[in-house]
Amino acid sequence: MNTTELRPGIYAVGVVDWNVRSFHGYTTDRGATYNAYLIIDEKIALIDTVKEPFAQELLERIREIVDPEKIDYLISNHVEMDHSGAIPAVMAKATHAVIVTSAPSGYNGLKLHYGDSYEYMPVKAGDILSLGRHTLQFVPTPMLHWPDNMVTYCPEEKILFSNDAFGQHYSSSRRYDDEVDMAEVMAEAEKYYANILMPYGMQMKKTIPVIEGLDISLIAPSHGVMWRSHIGDIVNAYKHFSDDTPDHKAVVVFDSMWHSTEKMARAVLEGFAMKGVPVKLYDLKVDHISDIMTDVLKAEYVAVGSPTINNQMLPTVASFLCYMKGLAPKNKKAFAFGSYGWGGQSAGLVNDGLEACKFQIVMEPVKVQYIPSEAFLKELSEKVAALD
Repeated sequence: MNTTELRPGIYAVGVVDWNVRSFHGYTTDRGATYNAYLIIDEKIALIDTVKEPFAQELLERIREIVDPEKIDYLISNHVEMDHSGAIPAVMAKATHAVIVTSAPSGYNGLKLHYGDSYEYMPVKAGDILSLGRHTLQFVPTPMLHWPDNMVTYCPEEKILFSNDAFGQHYSSSRRYDDEVDMAEVMAEAEKYYANILMPYGMQMKKTIPVIEGLDISLIAPSHGVMWRSHIGDIVNAYKHFSDDTPDHKAVVVFDSMWHSTEKMARAVLEGFAMKGVPVKLYDLKVDHISDIMTDVLKAEYVAVGSPTINNQMLPTVASFLCYMKGLAPKNKKAFAFGSYGWGGQSAGLVNDGLEACKFQIVMEPVKVQYIPSEAFLKELSEKVAALD
């Protein structure tokens, strides 16, 4: 792919990772991008780098525009290595460049990653860096999703270099939102939020008004396409994602050995359908936890089922509960269910996991020995349909 000139003297020079299928423990079925941006002015600035294996590709893109040795500033919006991994390769060429990063977390984090031999410029809220015709303003966004995160704003061009915010793991030869399938991009934006930013909804709610206070004609994130025609849509989507009020929908998640727990899961599904609640069914043998969490993000009800094996729940269910607890979804109504042969511990253990997520338990754990009867399944559906 060639570099793209976004504005006179401002270029997208990042790379596309077409083949990556796992990132942060969630599936990236449409690949990913590691976006970086180059500003040519009296002073030359590179905003972020790329994942280390793509460092030479980044440098080749920069060379299409300018000798990397002429870079004066390297703006590091985020320490994480999909953003910063190419810093050593860039700094090996741009030997006089100054690394601009957030104070104190970015400064401390970069030193721990790459040492203290570089010249650093820690910045805080309100600091402004003049490049000549362009200025860069720095806005800290701590815990979106690391303590060091910040965004960079260029008021002259109305560009927000938004770091992880508004990103998507989505590979494309196109650069902008209006050049691709918006349904795909919005789905990936929701999945990205659900699996990376969901624990930090409170911080996001505080950040959105700051972003809305800026005059923005282009959002240039660190991953995925840039937003120029649907800025209002993605900002409103983030308001919705970070709002703790759930949508009226349900998610049923299970694994099963001999189909008994699966029969229960389908009875639970039927109960929600009887209740008029839109519902999705996920089998952990075939569905990835990161896809499930995309629906859990705004679900009102979460039902989780497992049979008992060796006095425990199935490992797939335990893994899902652990992953979900870490992402800390808010304001969910939940219950557990499961089949067993003799011990019957799984439903209670799943219930404990749901309580650990701080969900409201709306039904005592439901369990059945061996194979559920039609009468049992019908009663289970009716109990679900009767939930508040």
